[in-house]
Amino acid sequence: MIKICGLTRRFNGFTAVDNLNLEIPQGAMYGFLGPNGAGKTTTLRMLMGLLQPTAGLVEIDGAVVAADPIAVRAKVGYLPDEIFLYDYLTGYQFLEFVADVHNLPEAGKKARISELLEVFGLTAAAGDYTANYSFGMKKKIALAGIVIHSPSLLILDEPFNGLDPQSTRDFRTLLERMVKKGTTVIFSSHVLEVVEKLVTHVGIIYKGKMRLSDTIANVTAAHGSLEKAFFSLTGPVEA
Repeated sequence: MIKICGLTRRFNGFTAVDNLNLEIPQGAMYGFLGPNGAGKTTTLRMLMGLLQPTAGLVEIDGAVVAADPIAVRAKVGYLPDEIFLYDYLTGYQFLEFVADVHNLPEAGKKARISELLEVFGLTAAAGDYTANYSFGMKKKIALAGIVIHSPSLLILDEPFNGLDPQSTRDFRTLLERMVKKGTTVIFSSHVLEVVEKLVTHVGIIYKGKMRLSDTIANVTAAHGSLEKAFFSLTGPVEA
């Protein structure tokens, strides 16, 4: 599903991502971990074609992202670390707009919007302007927007930040349901307990270098827990 070869990104002499090589199979729930500044967000932006790599390439479903970013984005749902909404659309209007962008059939559009509003606990606020939403509500409406077209790949940067426990559980359930249907999910997170319970695969990046990528079963068998693996691998990288 995702193939990353020699992916590198430098900023004015600083190497944020250093020769990353990674494969993520279809239907995986992949947790992408690392301390602040490790290179997670830079990597996810390159996966989306929002940031051009200094070297290397990303393939999604056999398509090179840099060569055809528009086609790739059509089948991807992306949640950035900073949320952007149209403040003077209501929650319902925002989802309707996103549905139209993705050419959802009129016959099922209203039902899909209603379903997602219910999943994220936003039905009562659907008629309010998103400018008046709390941070958590904005996060939830953004999450609803990226899954509305049932994409084959989700790329999520810290998706659980700002969600209350109920919304976190409901969104985890939604992700698990999508993965069972074949959707691939890659997400970054600092909440190791959530990651360990949710993922099928996990990767750990530190100072731009990939320190580990394996199934969660193999990682916990080798290290005892994801937390132990994380802290043992986010130490100094030898030259």
